[in-house]
Amino acid sequence: MDSSLSPNPFDHQKTSNAEPKKSFITSLMTLRSNHVKEDTYFVSELKPSEQKSLQELKDKLSSSSSGASSMWGVPLLGGDDRADVILLKFLRARDFKVGDSLRMLEKCLEWREEFNAEKLTEEDLGFKDLEGTVAYMRGYDKEGHPVCYNAYGVFKEREMYERVFGDEEKLNKFLRWRVQVLERGVKMLHFKPGGVNSIIQVTDLKDMPKRELRVASNQILSLFQDNYPEMVATKIFINVPWYFSVIYSMFSPFLTHRTKSKFVMSKEGNAAETLYKFIRPEDIPVQYGGLSRPTDSQNGPPKPASEFSIKGGEKVNIQIEGIEGGATITWDIVVGGWDLEYTAEFVPNAEESYAIVVEKPKKMKSSDEAVCNSFTTREAGKLILSVDNTLSRKKKVAAYRYTVRKSTTTVV
Repeated sequence: MDSSLSPNPFDHQKTSNAEPKKSFITSLMTLRSNHVKEDTYFVSELKPSEQKSLQELKDKLSSSSSGASSMWGVPLLGGDDRADVILLKFLRARDFKVGDSLRMLEKCLEWREEFNAEKLTEEDLGFKDLEGTVAYMRGYDKEGHPVCYNAYGVFKEREMYERVFGDEEKLNKFLRWRVQVLERGVKMLHFKPGGVNSIIQVTDLKDMPKRELRVASNQILSLFQDNYPEMVATKIFINVPWYFSVIYSMFSPFLTHRTKSKFVMSKEGNAAETLYKFIRPEDIPVQYGGLSRPTDSQNGPPKPASEFSIKGGEKVNIQIEGIEGGATITWDIVVGGWDLEYTAEFVPNAEESYAIVVEKPKKMKSSDEAVCNSFTTREAGKLILSVDNTLSRKKKVAAYRYTVRKSTTTVV
């Protein structure tokens, strides 16, 4: 039997609390320029001058010592349209100046050979404890771009910092590992006209020790800029400190419109609200207000979640009806930046039965991750998940999902 939501699963109980007006700092912290449309890489859609530059680059490449080279498993010459995608990335990075693009491409090929980049993803560099916390690929955005997360807050601990960056040898090993993570992301790309040809990067600035990581950050940035042109569709900064907006306003005039259009900045406490605009909640890590846990990949593709929002001064009840007796219902629920009360109860259909408190009212802290729980019923009824935001003035994004299983049948 299918267990479905009632026609109107959300029972809104509103109060008179109004949402606060945005302050100057709040407005400044949600910086994003008008987004430049991502390239499709169809040669037919290029300007005549750009088509000419592409052909000139191919001609120069064919007569150079790099003509027989390949990159990410794609031969750069020979008519493969995947090669056009790669060559156009280098041309775009150098404003379609053929000479500059060729030099950039040749230097990148030299670096990849010295770095043994083509086989890098197969190496065990000994950073298993950093995977899933410092830099890792996790899920896709709503347009199918692979998402790379970066968070360096763990290095505020001196012991951890010394273990990873204590000397030049350790630093170089870390840089190699960081490039390895990016290489894994690049290998998820299509390199096809009209396909997914770039990734999304999410960088968490919370607790990041800026001075200590300056050398590593600069080297990572330099490596990526020189050797992975146009590989990032959007760069999202979350948990941005208040003073960063001032810094941004100072260097913003020196950035191109195309570069600035890829930046999204979100102040601390707004990570979920920002990420939900680009990524579905089932693909967002639990520490950022999503439902994705590192072990989820072992169970196949993530089960889609339903998104909803809770206004300031509002209580929302989610009613999951049609649950048979003896069934087990499992659910996940999260509210970005919680700071509200959550409870769950099961209400039997029979009038003579009593409601069962499955989860007592609990004040959820802002740092709390998604709730995952299950309940086996003795009789038919419905589960009600309640989130009470009546004491807050802030609107919050949220998501939930559930499955209902009988002993031999899975019902969704």
